[in-house]
Amino acid sequence: MARAVRRHGNARLRTGGPVLSDNPTLTEIEAVFGKDRFATEAAGCRIVSAERGRAVAEMELSDIHRNAMGNVMGGAIFTLADFALAVCCNIGEEPTVSVDSSISFLRSTQGSRLIATAACDKPGRHLGFYTVAVEDDLSKPIARMTATCYR
Repeated sequence: MARAVRRHGNARLRTGGPVLSDNPTLTEIEAVFGKDRFATEAAGCRIVSAERGRAVAEMELSDIHRNAMGNVMGGAIFTLADFALAVCCNIGEEPTVSVDSSISFLRSTQGSRLIATAACDKPGRHLGFYTVAVEDDLSKPIARMTATCYR
């Protein structure tokens, strides 16, 4: 079955079915999101677990994630949160992209790994609302992101 392409702003969305089924395996999820090379290769994000409406991703921290002050860059934290969001909102849903997001940085991390947990607050036919909590491996809250996504 051919998939139509629909334009929304600068985004090109495939229509005609979900990117992933309601209950994909971790291998299937990794096959799709392994194509997100900036998050997976450059930033080192990896998927820990995922299901419809929830996803967990993590990132081992290294010197490349740090800014001139020695703290983890906000962009690295945002990349991890955005990656978890992408996984969360595309399981069992039409192709979905974020159209608005806001992140609050709560503290700098002392840990060696960041974990982002994305959760769907309200799914909708065209808009979905999500929250992503980022904490470090010391269980300290690092950042919180809210996002509106379009499908």
